[in-house]
Amino acid sequence: MTRTKKMTLGLSAAALALGAGIGVAGMASATTTAPAPSPSASSSAPADGTAGTGDGNGPGGMGRHGGRGGHGMEQASALAAKLGVDEAKVTDALKAFREANKPATPPTDGQKPDPATREAALAKSLAESLGIDEAKVTAALQEIRSDEQSEHAAALKTRLDKAVADGKLTQAEADAVTKAVQSGVIGGGGR
Repeated sequence: MTRTKKMTLGLSAAALALGAGIGVAGMASATTTAPAPSPSASSSAPADGTAGTGDGNGPGGMGRHGGRGGHGMEQASALAAKLGVDEAKVTDALKAFREANKPATPPTDGQKPDPATREAALAKSLAESLGIDEAKVTAALQEIRSDEQSEHAAALKTRLDKAVADGKLTQAEADAVTKAVQSGVIGGGGR
């Protein structure tokens, strides 16, 4: 090989190795510097009161936002306390409801179950399973949902206030995010 070809080949190999190294380093830093999401008591529990029961399966096998998971044990515990029944009975009743209402096929894009209809069906099923008045179950589910929404709003306000204090957002931007969440444009608010 001529000296020019050797030099060109060597420089090309060095550039390729450098590019690969930068790419790998970039990927590594992208995966290690991303902040890990911190779970909160209300961040993935659905508004209809049908979170999973600790086995990672929410209604229809899916948690909020289409992912697996949920705070089912907290849900069952809160519901049991409000209804004055054993938590294990509530857990079993929630599992039975989920199994009985699991969709045969996944919903098509843009198709969502009606939350009010689903909550009414849940209240009826729990009332029958637990031997409790349906109105009492409905009131407990609504109270839990309201508490979760309040916790979610408070956590969002805290995060937005910190972002404003850190200079990451202006107050107007934070207010716009809050309004969008409250109106249901983004996130889980405004339901």
